[in-house]
Amino acid sequence: MTALNWKLVIDAQDAPALADFWAAALQYEVEDPSPLIGQLLAAGHIGEDVVTEHGGRKIFRGYAGIRHPEDPFDEASGVGRGRRLLFQDVPEGKTVKNRLHVDVHAGPEGTDALADRLEKLGATRVREIDKGMAGRWWLMRDPEGNEFCAA
Repeated sequence: MTALNWKLVIDAQDAPALADFWAAALQYEVEDPSPLIGQLLAAGHIGEDVVTEHGGRKIFRGYAGIRHPEDPFDEASGVGRGRRLLFQDVPEGKTVKNRLHVDVHAGPEGTDALADRLEKLGATRVREIDKGMAGRWWLMRDPEGNEFCAA
């Protein structure tokens, strides 16, 4: 049996901006769908109304994906075929605690240096959690208020 491909989809109010934050936080790459968009526009399969520009590239309005830089991806669409997050705009804002969250693990720099770097990208520290032998981490929020942990 072969493992399934998957992506984690995250609701957002500004998908491209949130994708930029998480790409920088995780050291992932923002996907570039502009070649696919160019083909679809030229063939008349989509109209300009579903396209916008972000970071100098054409993207699908309301969507942005990021992928691990070492994972394979489809060059025609820019879509990752491995560890991937997709951000999609939704009309409603976040109102309650996340039922699912990302844990970002520190490298040799340590947890506090990781939390400092994430703050510089736009995250907010909520509180430090110290469980003794079980570990210590920071509960944080991304620029749209989604909780995550820096450990």
